[in-house]
Amino acid sequence: MGTWDIGPFDNDTAADFSYGVDEAPAEKRAEVLRTAFQEVTATGDDDFLDSYFAEKAVASAALVAAQCPGGDPVTTAYGPKQPLPELPVDLRPLAVAALDRVLGPESELLELWEESDGEEWKAGIRKLRAVLAGA
Repeated sequence: MGTWDIGPFDNDTAADFSYGVDEAPAEKRAEVLRTAFQEVTATGDDDFLDSYFAEKAVASAALVAAQCPGGDPVTTAYGPKQPLPELPVDLRPLAVAALDRVLGPESELLELWEESDGEEWKAGIRKLRAVLAGA
């Protein structure tokens, strides 16, 4: 896992994903995020969720949450460089469901963070979830 900090974009997968978001035409960027959520939520609760998909979903959730009341702007150098259009509100419940799956059983990303006492990381994910659920 190429991770250097607890933020949604502080890993190799999310940084690469940001580049992919930037490369998508502006009118397709919401679909890039939607796909990231669907890759996670399509994994059944009893199936193993690969950290690669979880990291993309967390980054996507941060982008959606940034447009919600109380959401933090994405200011990291590893996030997308191009501005996102106004995102559809139907992405918010998808993001919540994806984050629930990331924090659920059979999640490789959760397992990796628990191996290194990831309480601060989990708190960040729960904060993202709260912003998205409250919006």
